[in-house]
Amino acid sequence: MAYRDWGNPQRALTVAAALMQAPIKQVLSTLSDALSDLVAHEALVMLTGDCPTSATWSHGDAELTEAVTAAEMAQLATHVDIGRPRFDRARLADASRPVLAVASAPPGSAGALLAVLPVDGTAPDPEVLPVVQQLWDLAMLRVMALWPTVVPVNQTAPWMANSERARIVSDLTDSHASTLTSLIGLLRNRSLDDGTARRTAVDLAVSSLIELRSVGDTERVPGEETAHDAFGRLTEMLGLLSRYGNVRLEFEGPVGEAAERLIPSVIAQTARTTARGTVLTMLEQGGVSRVRISWHVEESEVRAVIRDDGPGTLAGDALAVHRLTDRAAAVSGAVDVDAVPGWGTIVTVRLPLAAPERQRNDPLGELNPRELDVLELLVQGHRNRVIAGRLLISEHTVKFHVAKILKKLDVSTRGEAAALALAAGFPTAPALTS
Repeated sequence: MAYRDWGNPQRALTVAAALMQAPIKQVLSTLSDALSDLVAHEALVMLTGDCPTSATWSHGDAELTEAVTAAEMAQLATHVDIGRPRFDRARLADASRPVLAVASAPPGSAGALLAVLPVDGTAPDPEVLPVVQQLWDLAMLRVMALWPTVVPVNQTAPWMANSERARIVSDLTDSHASTLTSLIGLLRNRSLDDGTARRTAVDLAVSSLIELRSVGDTERVPGEETAHDAFGRLTEMLGLLSRYGNVRLEFEGPVGEAAERLIPSVIAQTARTTARGTVLTMLEQGGVSRVRISWHVEESEVRAVIRDDGPGTLAGDALAVHRLTDRAAAVSGAVDVDAVPGWGTIVTVRLPLAAPERQRNDPLGELNPRELDVLELLVQGHRNRVIAGRLLISEHTVKFHVAKILKKLDVSTRGEAAALALAAGFPTAPALTS
């Protein structure tokens, strides 16, 4: 498909939706397919500071990608600014070759670099570069949302589930997915003429941008919300899906005295994002025409029930992939899935009305996944050379991470950092193999 076809909104949205739904092991291959008509390439190589097991990921010509080292990618990264793709020659796979380098750093990420190795070495058209950047940004949002599914549980369970950065990334992902689903439904709606469809699409995009800019803005969020207001915000979030799509959403909110109950904002936020994520996960099954969302505010908990009329094949693992169970667990809640083939699925989310106290002594909550990896090996008594070998990074990079760890933990020595981590319950058993 030629570059001119990217002027078709449905084409662009379909590609974006595919990226936002790709499993983590298929993100690069999905991105490669999307880039094929923009930049003909032999391979993609990714350098990330967030993955707990490998600094580089790749797709394409195996002989080429296996020869690219993390050190070469790190050197390339020093010449690329975030949001400004750069085409130039660089040393990769032990040879000077043309490469298109694109950098991205979504919220909560240490940053990631994408190296696109063109087939014939021809520079891409300048008008292509912004599209490549946007696709890489979307891919990184998807990767960041899925990182917790590949991070060893014993490294991150106490900290990542409660991480504000992780919450923001998850909210951004859900918001993107909801908007893309709505726009695709709008473009497929044959009852709207072209002019109306375009105007409506612009309104949707503007509303989405406003919502995205407000994500994570905790200064404007009150400490408590009434159940009525909290549920109303959820219906606004999901309303677009039914307005322009083929699914009918039914809402049953709290009534009477229950509607006026005050709910801690952290509980209301978790209930909303979990419910919205569940609806989007249900729609991924296909064959869903109706979803009913109800909230019940009881003496000690908020109970959200989401029921669909789909194939009844939704598994609890699907919710775990989207971190919905983690979000509930972070506030001492739980998610139950009852799927009956041929009869649909019922997901029940139970959240306590008492907001959990934030751990004041939670210094590790500020560390990103890569820093947690370094800290784990540091706790085990390993020196920089061993840590570098275990994590496949340079000793210089290890020194950089150690310095960041000491600063974030407000300590001056490695021993103090290790003692603080152990006091916070950090695992001492090796989680990474040699």
